[in-house]
Amino acid sequence: MSDILHRQTLSAIGRRLYRKGFVAGTDGNLSCRLDSDKILITASGTALGFLAEGDFVVLNPAGEILTGRKAPSSEYLMHLAVYRARHDVMACCHAHPPFATARATAGKGLPSGILPEIVAFVGDIPLADYAPPGTEAVPKSVAGYLADHQAFLLRSHGVLTIGRNMEEAYNRMEAVEHYAKIIYIADHSGGAIPLEEEEIQRLREIGRSLKSGQLTDDKENNS
Repeated sequence: MSDILHRQTLSAIGRRLYRKGFVAGTDGNLSCRLDSDKILITASGTALGFLAEGDFVVLNPAGEILTGRKAPSSEYLMHLAVYRARHDVMACCHAHPPFATARATAGKGLPSGILPEIVAFVGDIPLADYAPPGTEAVPKSVAGYLADHQAFLLRSHGVLTIGRNMEEAYNRMEAVEHYAKIIYIADHSGGAIPLEEEEIQRLREIGRSLKSGQLTDDKENNS
């Protein structure tokens, strides 16, 4: 995919985030790999719902600006940390969806083992310690979770999701917010009931199989 197409993709995702109410004003940031030596990221102070051609910066893995007239997003260190830790990750999405961010500001994580779709396609969603936005403390706060997770609540901050492409990273953001809303409703309806451990393990295996591109035996037998 060309640089121009990547910019168009990030712009389209930015509009979806804005229309969903996941960002306000100049909240949030998006990035993707162009190749092993180049990262495309939204510029600082840009509104994701109204990205223009000049609202992007290309960085190298050290964070040095290769192209672009603006400064990169203040959270560029978090994005670079993800790409250093996970060679399979091609895109990062950071936003402030209300229900999930409310959990993060309350210091409450999202429970695991409740919804099959979350278990299989997103996985556990850890709550990272608070870190001042735009500082080196932010990537440090998620560093211990990066190897095994695809979505993260950032305490008193927002949500970070990652994926093999921008669409996957965005879909995980949408799934996390939908899940947070369901948990909020369940908490006011007697509480969510976890799935049986055997079922949780089966769903996790489905998730691992899909990630590796292999169908599970159950999927094959039911096809």
